[in-house]
Amino acid sequence: MGGMTSRPEPRTLEVLNAETLSPSMHRLSLGGAGLAGFPQGQAGGYIKLMLPDEGERPIVRTYTIRRQTPEALIVDFALHGGEAAGPATRFALAAKQGGMVRIGGPGPAKPLPAGRDFYLVAGDMTALPAIGVNLEALDRGARGHVAIEIQSEEDRQPLDAPPGVAIEWIVNPQPGLAPHLLVDALREVERPEGSVAAWAACEFSSMRALRDFFRGELGLGGNDLYISSYWKHGLEETKHKVLKREDAEAQGA
Repeated sequence: MGGMTSRPEPRTLEVLNAETLSPSMHRLSLGGAGLAGFPQGQAGGYIKLMLPDEGERPIVRTYTIRRQTPEALIVDFALHGGEAAGPATRFALAAKQGGMVRIGGPGPAKPLPAGRDFYLVAGDMTALPAIGVNLEALDRGARGHVAIEIQSEEDRQPLDAPPGVAIEWIVNPQPGLAPHLLVDALREVERPEGSVAAWAACEFSSMRALRDFFRGELGLGGNDLYISSYWKHGLEETKHKVLKREDAEAQGA
């Protein structure tokens, strides 16, 4: 019997660059000597940021690797502002070149399955990095519709989607307070005959509305459906994880 795979030791990475992409998105490039030996090909996977806290245990937050180069991990931070601004957002905005941060990971990516006739994708700004990676990886002949909730028109990003995949940007200045925006957008989409796969990641209430649509109305499941709650309005991540677990148990997951 093989032993359990041990989790890799956390690494300490250096902030190589910090830039504001849009009013609601901030990008850090993390690298330096601590990146040596980090596996290649991890775009779309995730890392755990271990942020210092006044207590003994660090505050841990999960972020997608938007892009990877031999020298750096590129990580994008959605800036909710107001009550939703958390320790990771504050860290990202304060990060300066030469600063250090501990990370764990990588964890696996959740790509779109290949070979489906049509793709339905939905997410808010927390999911924009993962959506960007997934669209870049799709076969160039793929067809589908992507609905992305952003906080202002200036938050639009160029995405390398196949020509047959439409991108719909939905502006909502108050993220987390309009849980039916994404599902309403996808309900309007005309789907051709054939196989459908769906991928969604967003705020908890929005996720539940999308899940009811994907599972209940479209009958999707298994490899044809990935859906995740990335955050919950008014809840910090530790409490959100408890809510996610309870919700998954209620679903029989």
